[in-house]
Amino acid sequence: MDYLVRFVQMHESFRKAEIQAMADLYGINLEFLHYSQYSPHCIIRLPDEDAARMIIGRSILSKAIYELWGSGSTYTELHQDVKHRTSHQWHLYKLSSFKFEIQAYQAKRSLAEQDALIQSFRYTGFEGPIQLKDPDQTFTIFEECEWGLKEPTKVHLGRLISSSSRPILDTYTLKKRKYLSTTSMDSELALITANLTLAAPGKLFYDPFVGTGSFPIACAHFGAVSMGSDIDGRAIRGKNGVNILTNFQQYRLVDKYLDSFIADLTHTPLRTARSLDGIICDPPYGVREGLKVLGSKDGGKKEMHMIDGKAAHLQSHYIPPKKPYSFEAMLGDILEFAANYLVDGARLSLWMPTANDEEVELEIPMHPCLEVVSVCVQAFNKWSRRLLTYRRLRDQDVKEALSARQAKREEGSTANDLNSFRKRYFEGFREPPSPMKDVRTTDLG
Repeated sequence: MDYLVRFVQMHESFRKAEIQAMADLYGINLEFLHYSQYSPHCIIRLPDEDAARMIIGRSILSKAIYELWGSGSTYTELHQDVKHRTSHQWHLYKLSSFKFEIQAYQAKRSLAEQDALIQSFRYTGFEGPIQLKDPDQTFTIFEECEWGLKEPTKVHLGRLISSSSRPILDTYTLKKRKYLSTTSMDSELALITANLTLAAPGKLFYDPFVGTGSFPIACAHFGAVSMGSDIDGRAIRGKNGVNILTNFQQYRLVDKYLDSFIADLTHTPLRTARSLDGIICDPPYGVREGLKVLGSKDGGKKEMHMIDGKAAHLQSHYIPPKKPYSFEAMLGDILEFAANYLVDGARLSLWMPTANDEEVELEIPMHPCLEVVSVCVQAFNKWSRRLLTYRRLRDQDVKEALSARQAKREEGSTANDLNSFRKRYFEGFREPPSPMKDVRTTDLG
């Protein structure tokens, strides 16, 4: 059966990937018949209404799904298609309460025009009461117009099947959240990311850059048990009596919160085992401050420091030494970690920045054990960030020998040396000035 999905007209590159992810989660055969990022209307083919309800029930970037009764470039074509597709169904709704509504994209209709359009469908023979609130059936006329033109270029008629989960955004908005930081992920994008990573009951999810817990909360909303870690102990401990646990308590999701701990991804205390059903993260971009990883800059061991007769590193206020870290190496380490900890078919979703500039376009990091599922882009002014989603392959499906893989390590000692994106960010994403000739006097003596 064919269905119309009414999307919101934002985060366009995420919408198709989210619907496909929901189909993958429930094992539903989904076919896209028509999709355009410039249109809020998408036509898909699904087995039945139950499949439609399951897919739309978790969607954040859609409003509702409708059984498609007809489509056309004009109302004449629409009426012909409605009669061809659905005339055998009209008797099923003959005595049901119903209402008609019109949704016009990039256009408006007067009340008189709306009434005339609705009356044009009288041939369906519905005799039930018209009920504007909670009717048995809702039929919607969708108009799609080009900007500035009154007449639509595409029209559809749909019967409402189910609404999406988009209203939950008001519950999880950051404006109401008790524990936040300047880098807390927007709640809408966190929920979308959780959908793309297939968070669901019975699954264990992990965020290695947990911050204030935006991703674990989103995963917990969809039923997954989640945990996180962060190299910055201040994020884990919280401040002014609030922390990550406070957020879980606020949303009554404490039973889905395993714990959080202070750790560096490259020095994880987790036992190496294929035990995670999802890894979801927004790693630091190294803009506010250069990326750091645990260790000394010279790579050597330091002499143990004692305070009041006790080893400094065993005291609660101890801050371990850190060294500069390459952004590209960090991405490689995330993929390597995912390959070692994800179960077969589990997903990794990570955000990474890129400049809208060919000079610093960061390639999508790859790993032989991970298959790219989707790449979604959130564009800003002169830079963008991409949400990369991977699937863990079965070992027998891995083509490249793991032993032959060597992570690329950038050379350098400063934050800019180790992060081309950070360097261009502070240069304003402009071409660097050509080097001036050295006019200083050279001492030859």
